[in-house]
Amino acid sequence: MLSLSRRIFLASATAAAAAFSLGASAQAQDKPQIEFLYSPFADYAPFFLAKELGYFDEFGLDVTLAPKSGTAETIQMLASGNSIAGAATWGAGLFNSIRQGATVTIVATLARMPDTVPSPSPFMVSEKAWQDGIRKVEDLKGKRVGIPGPGGFGLYSVAKALEKGGLTLDDIEAIYLPPPATAAAFANGGLDAGWSIEPFALQLEKEGLGRRLVEDHTFGTELGFLAFNNEYAKENEDVVVRFLAAFLKAARLLDNGGWEDEKILDIVAEYTGTPKDTLKGISYTVRSEDGSIDLASVREQEDFFRSQGALEYEGQIDIDSVYRTDLLEKANTLLAK
Repeated sequence: MLSLSRRIFLASATAAAAAFSLGASAQAQDKPQIEFLYSPFADYAPFFLAKELGYFDEFGLDVTLAPKSGTAETIQMLASGNSIAGAATWGAGLFNSIRQGATVTIVATLARMPDTVPSPSPFMVSEKAWQDGIRKVEDLKGKRVGIPGPGGFGLYSVAKALEKGGLTLDDIEAIYLPPPATAAAFANGGLDAGWSIEPFALQLEKEGLGRRLVEDHTFGTELGFLAFNNEYAKENEDVVVRFLAAFLKAARLLDNGGWEDEKILDIVAEYTGTPKDTLKGISYTVRSEDGSIDLASVREQEDFFRSQGALEYEGQIDIDSVYRTDLLEKANTLLAK
């Protein structure tokens, strides 16, 4: 039988352990909880790292990464308050949503195209078409060209590539299909050329199905942005600032040699489903070091979609009304401490 003093000691130890457990649980519950909507692409790698390397924890946040289908879903979820934060690409639908009063707050860039080649989003020609004599953009007049959709970056990118050969979208037969389907279409002759993005572009090359035709057509183009539900951002500015600080810390790690780190490649491979060996061979999008958005690039895309008749308004949208640069400035200041 245990002595009285021993029983008292064990009881005290048990109580202390329970108190510690409750305290740790309460501490975890005290952290602001954020569900962030993402797509399983390398562009979103900073969020994967911020989660797995503990940067969100470092800034006192409990962040859940939730996959989503696309820009339209993200804006709808954020505007309705069903989700707090997410990232999306610039496009006609987004511009129209902002003009119609979508209640979102844009806080930083997601990614932009680098000013170097190889490009992470090249315009490619099928190997079959290449062998048939299509060696330059001008040769694509009247040919079938793959585009991922009618209102996003893919369409804009193809238009910019065609400009290199003096062509417009009216000069080709547009075939709308997602990047993963390009391989089969190149193989069976269903497409002569098309838009691509990593890792699909590298796979097309490795399988001998396609070649890079244009790579310098979208240098520096803004691809997307980070956004929060508008009401949440107003009521929780400090939380948004800390989220941005964690994102920027991870982004800077990536953009300064991080892609050469095996541990980082393991993390990105897990979230994207892309083999690590493939990640080692692809080109990547980049970000401005301070997370700022090049609004001139955004305006250029807005002008393009207007020329395509895809915008439901005249003039320019008031981006300043939804872009909170003050929060981004505070995040940079926090990160510099």
